[in-house]
Amino acid sequence: MAGEVEGRAIGIDLGTTYSCVAAWQHNRVEIIANDQGNRTTPSCVAFTDNERLIGEAAKNQVANAPTNTVFDAKRLIGRKFNDPTVQSDIKLWPFKVIPHTTDNNTPMIVVTFKGEEKQFSAEEISSMVLSKMKDIAEAYLGSSVKNAVVTVPAYFNDSQRQATKAAGTMAGLNVVRMINEPTAAAIAYGLDKWGDVAKNVLIFDLGGGTFDVSVATVEAGVIDVKAIAGDTHLGGQDFDIRMVNHFVKEFERKNGKDISTNPRAIRRLRSACERAKRMLSSTSQTNVEIESLFEGIDLFSTIARARFNELNMDLFNKCMELVEKCLSDAKMKRGGVDEVVLVGGSSRIPKVQELLREFFNGKEVCKTINPDEAVAYGAAVLAAKLSGEGNEKVPNVVLLDVTPLSLGVSTYGDVMRVIIPRNTPIPTRNVSHILSTTADNQTRVAVKVYEGERSKATTNNLLGEFVLSGFPAAPRRVGRLKVCFDIDENGILNVSAEHIGTGLKNNITITDKGRLSKKETEKAIKDADKYQLKDEEHTKNVKAMFDLENYAYDTRNAIRSAANLKAKDKKKMEDAFESFTKWLESNKHAKADVYKHKMKELHTVFDPIVAKMK
Repeated sequence: MAGEVEGRAIGIDLGTTYSCVAAWQHNRVEIIANDQGNRTTPSCVAFTDNERLIGEAAKNQVANAPTNTVFDAKRLIGRKFNDPTVQSDIKLWPFKVIPHTTDNNTPMIVVTFKGEEKQFSAEEISSMVLSKMKDIAEAYLGSSVKNAVVTVPAYFNDSQRQATKAAGTMAGLNVVRMINEPTAAAIAYGLDKWGDVAKNVLIFDLGGGTFDVSVATVEAGVIDVKAIAGDTHLGGQDFDIRMVNHFVKEFERKNGKDISTNPRAIRRLRSACERAKRMLSSTSQTNVEIESLFEGIDLFSTIARARFNELNMDLFNKCMELVEKCLSDAKMKRGGVDEVVLVGGSSRIPKVQELLREFFNGKEVCKTINPDEAVAYGAAVLAAKLSGEGNEKVPNVVLLDVTPLSLGVSTYGDVMRVIIPRNTPIPTRNVSHILSTTADNQTRVAVKVYEGERSKATTNNLLGEFVLSGFPAAPRRVGRLKVCFDIDENGILNVSAEHIGTGLKNNITITDKGRLSKKETEKAIKDADKYQLKDEEHTKNVKAMFDLENYAYDTRNAIRSAANLKAKDKKKMEDAFESFTKWLESNKHAKADVYKHKMKELHTVFDPIVAKMK
């Protein structure tokens, strides 16, 4: 089969804490080990006086140079400096993050490299990790690699996806496709299980920094994603931090010393907590021992699995809430799920698996795929399909993914006109809506693009805006524009507007503003439920105002053009209409009842005049 991409393509899982690379080789997917023989590589970059270290080498010396060792770049990528999530993370990182000197809202990571202070964006750090993965693949395959399928969390927005793609370009890669991580895992699960019987699969993907849950139907090579939910800021790192805080308090209680301001001590403690977390997946209790942690004082302690669970129970419960939401969005009952597939290293946590079993009434979770490697595996399958490699199984893979939030434009009265509803399959091409002008002699319209679930546009998240201008003046509602939304295979949105009649056009690719960050995304959906009544009232008020305006303008136009009316009647109408427009200007936010009362007043003036026209 001829591929869509020239040359070999690899699959890369660019993770928050670890990354993994895979390729189609010897008629199957091979997970490629790095130079240390490990099949996953730390997403970590260190800067020293002499060199730049990436992966294992960087992580191995992190305690010696915590302020010059960068990790968690994925938590920064595509975000703004003033994002509350970024501000919260900065307090936990040993390295320094500052706003960009010219663009105050772009976060820049500050390190000392070869004796000089350097600043790097999250894209640049991620590109270094991608370069390392590219090198690992090339060493194994014995040839250069240009093309890659790179995975992203399902809840990554346009800004984060674009930034990830830019990181790939910086690494010398042609990112031929970005695929959602749980969708990649569904491919890995399904490759050996294709059959004519459809299976409903819930992919539970809990990694180092992000959490995604997807419900998909897998049948005869088709991966049909029904719904996604998730949190781009929830994962193993958060569990580590809870443990770190626990031991910081314990150390202060026992020794009267606060170690929280010492980056080296915190980094050593964090590494020990990460090891302890892994141990607690196979044992009920483990030791945390660090010699000379702070001012010559040792930390010798233990932590039980039960205590670890208690420290993180609210985070585990949040995962389960998102599972429930995803099923609800997919319109599927718990009993309708045939398989629960675990992905991501943090899905090994026994308490997480126990909560999933309870949720699905004792159903055992599927452990047939490696949670650390499944995402890279699925990416490599798609890469093989796009490049025309692989056996007869690969070309049959068909992906049907979805968009995580509703997308639309602001219309008259601050009403959100949804053009692409949440969980719409992507790619979605040329979905359009007709807008009308809202004032007489209007020659320009500002198109504001939002994402979110509220009916009042400004309570959603503004993604970007552009202006279409220069079309001919006309009475209100006569001028019409066709607004078109287009989401590509990577989930990146393009919006265009065209004036019907003249063909004037303008467009925007939503990249200048990040979409909702972690808490905001969840909040957007929760607020939609919480404020449903308030939103319904707003919609009712706007409709009443719109009805009133339409009646006033339509009736004025009819009376103006009537040939059989006396001048005094037309004058009476013009006076009433002018009085109405002044009243409306100061009553833009009135209740529906007020508009209905005003409608009755206008009827008493206009009806006798209209009667004379007949």
